Amino acid sequence: MRVDQRENKSHRNIKVTRDFTKYALGSVLVEYGDTKVLCTATVEDRVPSFLRDMGQGWLTAEYAMLPSSTHTRSRREVTKGKPSGRTSEIQRLIGRSLRSIVDFTKLGERTVYIDADVIQADGGTRTAAITGGMVALNDAVMSLINDGVLVENPIKEWVASISVGKYKGELITDLNYIEDSNAELDMNLVMTESGRFVEIQGTAEETPISKDELDVLLEHGHLAILSILKIVKPAAVYL
Repeated sequence: MRVDQRENKSHRNIKVTRDFTKYALGSVLVEYGDTKVLCTATVEDRVPSFLRDMGQGWLTAEYAMLPSSTHTRSRREVTKGKPSGRTSEIQRLIGRSLRSIVDFTKLGERTVYIDADVIQADGGTRTAAITGGMVALNDAVMSLINDGVLVENPIKEWVASISVGKYKGELITDLNYIEDSNAELDMNLVMTESGRFVEIQGTAEETPISKDELDVLLEHGHLAILSILKIVKPAAVYL
């Protein structure tokens, strides 16, 4: 048993609270155990210059951690003048993950902005941000369809994310902070509901892992993501 009494292949309790804020078309508080991330989706009727007059849209993401989201206060990155390398990497990961399941010709010349703000961090903030961003994206798209702005749903399928890794010689799923900060291997997986991987990020911190161990981690991650999608995907979307 782990620190929080989970089995090695089990993810933490997952919870989403929709319509968490008033103004965004899509707004959700996503919780992976004690990790809490506010994800919102807003839409503008314009696209970056490289897509202008091409009849298709775009999606981009921004990520930030609130100063009090960790044990010690961290400075807001705006006071430093630019995002850190970690923040830039996570923003690009969220954007890539969600763009992979959108048909931008059906979106039209619009840009979707996904904002992920970490309220409380206990490991897995980027994976929670991707899953929460997916929920917020869906809710924003449903709002546009209900208002007659979109004729077709540009979302081809859903995507979600989970971390897997190796901690004290054990292969585990959905690492919390204690596990993540001391892991022998930390890997982030992004997968669609059809079982196709969008991204696999992993590094062995100490001893390299074997192919057999990698296969186990991918299988556990696969099952965990399917389980998460059953929790966060609205039943109506299945109809």
